Amino acid sequence: MRKTKVTFNNERLQVSADILRALAHPLRLKILEFIDSNDSINVNKIYNTLNLEQSITSQHLRIMRNAGILHAEKDGKFVFYSIDYEIIQRAEFAINNFLEK
Repeated sequence: MRKTKVTFNNERLQVSADILRALAHPLRLKILEFIDSNDSINVNKIYNTLNLEQSITSQHLRIMRNAGILHAEKDGKFVFYSIDYEIIQRAEFAINNFLEK
């Protein structure tokens, strides 16, 4: 049996892990679905509509924003969130490609 040397780019591995971790939570998926149905929406509308606590909503949004899944744009005192569809599509492609092998 031949041994293969496996090497990882640690930075890319960490980014990938952050994205998958952000996508692997049921509440974050629910928030993403809500944002997707509204294109861009502010945090107040998210937690009020989904009946979540503001602090919990903000924590989940921060995780997704730090993973690059969401864009945040401040307009006055409101922060509007939108989805980075390119990141989502790349993650979906990578997962599907991995599962097919």
